[in-house]
Amino acid sequence: MILPTYVYGHPVLKKTCQPVEDFEGIDELITNMWDTMYNASGVGLAAPQVGQPIRLFMVDSGPMFEEGEEHNGVKKVFINPEMLEEYGPIEKFEEGCLSIPNLRGTVERPSFIKIKYLDENQKEHIEEFDGINARVIQHEYDHIEGILFVERLKPIKKRLLAKKLGAMKKGKVTADYKLKFARR
Repeated sequence: MILPTYVYGHPVLKKTCQPVEDFEGIDELITNMWDTMYNASGVGLAAPQVGQPIRLFMVDSGPMFEEGEEHNGVKKVFINPEMLEEYGPIEKFEEGCLSIPNLRGTVERPSFIKIKYLDENQKEHIEEFDGINARVIQHEYDHIEGILFVERLKPIKKRLLAKKLGAMKKGKVTADYKLKFARR
């Protein structure tokens, strides 16, 4: 089932999420989140973006790679992730977000990460990622920490986007997928 995506300005997007402790119903949520993400042509989706303030996100970075190189992407579910390390050269990349439709901005992030998490079968993993895979994971990890990519932009870019973000908070934005706004 395709769920509505919560939009910038909704309080759930600013919460530090709680660990998943009750796994009952998690499979259905994960299935719905995959459906929601793909319906919106996303490469990642975090639980708070569908109104669930829990430490869960998923990524499928394959579409970010050149044709024929999609296999270099990562398709995974991350439950109760813990960022162990972010390191390496800082790289710039233009990011967007399903919760901030139609806006993009250049974000600087370390190029390597080491992360511990449970997969959808509750099996623990510790893995390292780099490049675009690391970036997509970092972006989604930020969501479960209550951080949106626009908070990582340079001050001048934030000022340039302030009017559009203000309008978005008031529900003045459209997308090709279902949106949910904060009550005004």
